Amino acid sequence: MVEPSPEATSPVGRLDQLLLDAKLAIPARGRGAVRRRALIDRARTSGCRVVGVTAPAGYGKSTLLAEWAAADDRRVAWVSLDRFDDDPGVLLTLLAAAYARLTPGTADLLAEMTGAGMSALGRAAPRLAAAFRASPAPFVVMLDDVHELASPACHDVLSVVIAGIPRGSQLVAASRFEQPQLARLRASGDAMEFVAGDLALGPDGARQIFAAVSVNLTGEAAAAVTARTEGWPVGLHLAALIARDSGEDPTAISGEDRYVADYLYGESLARLPESTQRFLRATAVLDQLSAPLCDAVTGEPGTQALLRSLEASGLFLVSLDRRRQWFRYHALFREFLLGELRRVEPELIPKLHLRAADWYEANGSPATAVEHLLNTTERERCTQLVAQLALPTYQAGHMSTVQRWLSALGNTAVESYPPLAVLATWIAMYTRPDEADRWADIIDGASFDQVPADGSASFDSARAMVLAMMCRSGPQQMMNDAELAIAQEPPLSYWRDTALALGGEAQLLAGDDDLARGLFTEASTLAREMSNTDNFVVCESELAALAMDRGHWAEAAGHADLAVAAVEEFSMQDYPTSLPAFTAAARLCVHRGELNEAHRQLTRAMRLRPSCTPAIPWLAVRGRLQLARLHWAMSDHTTAQHLLREIDEILLHRPDLGVLVDEVSAFRTTITSTTEEGLAGGPPLSPAELRLLPYLQTHLTIREIGERLFVSRNTANSEIGAIYRKLGASSRGDAVQKATAIGLLGG
Repeated sequence: MVEPSPEATSPVGRLDQLLLDAKLAIPARGRGAVRRRALIDRARTSGCRVVGVTAPAGYGKSTLLAEWAAADDRRVAWVSLDRFDDDPGVLLTLLAAAYARLTPGTADLLAEMTGAGMSALGRAAPRLAAAFRASPAPFVVMLDDVHELASPACHDVLSVVIAGIPRGSQLVAASRFEQPQLARLRASGDAMEFVAGDLALGPDGARQIFAAVSVNLTGEAAAAVTARTEGWPVGLHLAALIARDSGEDPTAISGEDRYVADYLYGESLARLPESTQRFLRATAVLDQLSAPLCDAVTGEPGTQALLRSLEASGLFLVSLDRRRQWFRYHALFREFLLGELRRVEPELIPKLHLRAADWYEANGSPATAVEHLLNTTERERCTQLVAQLALPTYQAGHMSTVQRWLSALGNTAVESYPPLAVLATWIAMYTRPDEADRWADIIDGASFDQVPADGSASFDSARAMVLAMMCRSGPQQMMNDAELAIAQEPPLSYWRDTALALGGEAQLLAGDDDLARGLFTEASTLAREMSNTDNFVVCESELAALAMDRGHWAEAAGHADLAVAAVEEFSMQDYPTSLPAFTAAARLCVHRGELNEAHRQLTRAMRLRPSCTPAIPWLAVRGRLQLARLHWAMSDHTTAQHLLREIDEILLHRPDLGVLVDEVSAFRTTITSTTEEGLAGGPPLSPAELRLLPYLQTHLTIREIGERLFVSRNTANSEIGAIYRKLGASSRGDAVQKATAIGLLGG
């Protein structure tokens, strides 16, 4: 029940699409690159599903992948990673987009990787792995610069995706650092790895590199320069450039450190005109370069010709697309240039980032603008821009990106801009419920007189809605907060449907079903018009439940069908507010006697319990109460009683939930007084066990799983044992298979 601002809900801009296209384009082989056909053939015929190329910068990893991609007769998907892709949702989206481009009939796969609250490990990664397994023809996935993935969550989802690579297909991953997924795969004979020693060049390779820049090298000189550089390809290339431009003896390269990049780059840079040196230093702050962007950052026109000439000269500029409109610097060269910029003109760095931010924001890529603003002192502007982007970015499934932005800004900056603190409270409710109360206390005492950047009418209205959602002080205060927001949000506000829906929930807690029905009806209409799907789902689900309570089953079916269809269309299966849709659908199925479908919908609902916490108490309690009633009606008394215990735990934190508390008491009385025998069966997986379950797909140790979930090894071990017992499984693989079969994992 959170809404993006109107500015942030537009489709992907043309610039972002161009940048995506560049990331998914197979790069052209560099001029003069030494061929690696023997290594490629060895890897292709190895029978290994995964090939790692692991070596420090400058060993030609990307060049090897590009040559392989051009030579392979299988379909090839390419993904170039950068530092902004260190988010499991972003990573899966890129992999799905690359695969969908070469596989007919998989266009919907990309949509299944995104969505509000999407579980990257529990749903999206298994879905992508299943698509790989079902591929109609062999394929190769090239994943370049895997070292950019620093978060463990990215490597977790990557391990699940790798498990889906079928025999005859391969994933080829290039990284500067050790790749976590390779050790286990090597042990099982499922992976091979090329390291620096495999990629180092010999004298013949050195002569090829020098010949490419029209420098003849004798056999003796080739052996000498190879020995001095230890066959380091980028070192040989730099030596060739220096020899070409200076006429000096290439065997004179020296330096105690085998990575003589600073010396070599310094030599190559010193021979360029001062204006070109300034250009190179200034544009090193950019992750990708284009002529218009460089013009804006340097303040000088005519960049296009300079970029083309730099590329042609072999000065470590890599084309990212076939049209040669977007480029990047070779990683080592960029690191050197940034060092030079810090040494020569450190005061210029924030100004360059600010110009880049201006250009990206003006050209429809505000998220990239944020990344540059984080390197400036423009904290107020950055917080306002993050306030615009936080919710839509989260709702796209890129939770880690939002958390990184908030962390980079710091709590002080977030708290100093109350509208962003409101959004931090919304996000904490869904992702870190233990922090939601702290943020709620902060905004409760804050004030802000300007119009928020999130599109709401006022800070007071935005604050009232998030506090109403949390219902910390009972139904009456929830109603007061909702009414304040309803009064302030105008008819065309993107937030008005949220205010109305929360008013409906408050009226339900107060026991006025008629008023609630009217508010849900109005909110549903607005939510559909504004494309606010989560509110639409909640309102239609509540209208379905109210109709069923009155015995109007046909009316209820219409509402429930709309709610479930919206969940499916917008991939919201993992979002907490989808819980009422699944319980309404299950209740309809029980009424109709469609017990198999009822079980399926109940499983989908039960799977959402970990995200339905005391942070949103009315949703957590009402959803569990509906589930308990349904399980009881289907003679699963053990599960019903287990759900009641979960409700009791929530009520310890939020005891004031109006008539909902009375409904829980009435149901408890019913099940206590009945003598009806239930079906035999054990308790369901608890929320904690459901949180752990997706990690059984990985090859993390029990200790590592505990670290991911911030619990002890003993706790993780106990929960794994409980999962095995409840699923009747004897191993991790068996547990994953059975959980997938009953709908607790995967799509």
